[in-house]
Amino acid sequence: MENTNKLMYKKKMISTIQSIAVLGSGTMGAGIAALCLEKGYKVLLLDISEEAINKAKSIMLNEKYKMLSDINMIEKLETGTFEKDFKNISEYDWICEAVVEKVEIKRSIFKKIEEHRKDGSIVSSNTSGIPLRDIVENMPDRMLKDVCITHFFNPVKVMKLCELVPSIKTDQNVLMNLRMFLENILEKGVVDAKDTVNFIGNRIGCFWMLKGIHEKGKDIYKNLLIEEIDAVISKPIGIPPTGIFGLIDLIGLDVMYSVGKNLAANLPDDDMGKEYVNLPPNEQLMYENKQLGRKTGGGYYRMIMNESRKIKEVFDVDKKEWRNIRIIEQNYSIDVMFENSTIGKYIWNVMGDTLLYSCKLVPEISNNILNIDRAMKWGFGWKKGPFEILDEIGPMKFLDKCKEKDIKIPKLLDIIQKSENKLFYKNGTYLDLSGKYEKI
Repeated sequence: MENTNKLMYKKKMISTIQSIAVLGSGTMGAGIAALCLEKGYKVLLLDISEEAINKAKSIMLNEKYKMLSDINMIEKLETGTFEKDFKNISEYDWICEAVVEKVEIKRSIFKKIEEHRKDGSIVSSNTSGIPLRDIVENMPDRMLKDVCITHFFNPVKVMKLCELVPSIKTDQNVLMNLRMFLENILEKGVVDAKDTVNFIGNRIGCFWMLKGIHEKGKDIYKNLLIEEIDAVISKPIGIPPTGIFGLIDLIGLDVMYSVGKNLAANLPDDDMGKEYVNLPPNEQLMYENKQLGRKTGGGYYRMIMNESRKIKEVFDVDKKEWRNIRIIEQNYSIDVMFENSTIGKYIWNVMGDTLLYSCKLVPEISNNILNIDRAMKWGFGWKKGPFEILDEIGPMKFLDKCKEKDIKIPKLLDIIQKSENKLFYKNGTYLDLSGKYEKI
């Protein structure tokens, strides 16, 4: 009955949010402000200086990012600085903090927000992995009932995912009000996440990437080409063509370094990901040499000009030298992970562990598989989420491989092997932790 009431309430409710204040004008803050502006809403954008604000405006107007369909919309954007104009947030319904990923800075901003915001205004933090409880530590109940995390993915206008994370005291009406705005106005796919490190998408996605670079560092894979790994762990599995190493180049090795430090500080001691929180030696050296990815002109890959034409090169992390990229022409499928080849072993150890990790994280990061699959599809561009991938290859086939390797079976896979249907999804329903199928 409770779920039915929530659904009816959701269908009837229209968001009361009419104005948005964004605090922090970096890439994410500018993206959130631009999207709200694009949808015709009153928007205030604040940062530490006029220089920072002007830089954000330049990003919004840059043809490369296409944040605004009509550049004249920028004229309706209200701007200011923290020092002079912070009090103006009192006029806004939703205050979205998007400052640098440092918990001390976020705490100080939240204290100022509480001083100036009006009763009933919704407050959220756009953080990619800092637990909300750390940000709002020692804050009054007035804040705790109106606060949550809204984790957008970059670029904000393009990426569908927004993870919604409440505090232990967040009012359900506040969450529903914000959800309606995110879904119906900003057209985001909202997933319910728990207040755990890196939430859903980044918890699994970063495990996948960090596991991938650690696995490549093993002696058995010394002759395995980075471009071959990316070719196999992308399209054949339903993952974007960047693969693992190309995606890290896009994100930046410096970001992965910071993610690792956050995971090291916050992951449970028995977590599968604890082993991979530090960069491997080769990647640590790349990080120290500022070879971070696209932002520095090259990471694992780079483009160079040779006789007036661009050539793509790849970095051999063992030999510490660049070479021409090789074209991988072999046809692979997801079943490569069950082969006894070098690439098959690599894909099993990376992709197989990622699927196992996803199973183990229910209900720690989410109460159901649906949120996890949606987070990976909407946030990382996977065509299928981890549990949809398991259904594609066959959960029992995956289980047999786990048993062959003497891998401890997580609860969800144990439920599957005891289930009559042997699938995570069937006929518009998904398997829950009780072994029953719930409607999507």
